[in-house]
Amino acid sequence: MLTIIFGIACIAFTFFACLPQGLGWGDEVLFVLKGAAPVLAAFIGLLAILIGIADIRDRNEARREEKLNNEK
Repeated sequence: MLTIIFGIACIAFTFFACLPQGLGWGDEVLFVLKGAAPVLAAFIGLLAILIGIADIRDRNEARREEKLNNEK
C-alpha cells in the first residue's frame, strides 16, 4: 500500500514539475527524453536480439529432446 502511495506521489510531482505554472521543467524533461531515446532504443534492440537468440536455442534444444524421446 505504501508503494502505491509513493508511486502516486512521484507521478503527481512529475506532473507538477512539468507544468509551466509549477516548476516549469517541461523543456528540460523533453531535452532529456530526446537525448535518452536513441540510447534506450539501442538497449531495447540489443535485448530483443539476445531474446531472439535464446528463443532459437530453446527451440533447437526442444527439437533435440523430442527426437531423443521419439527414438527411445
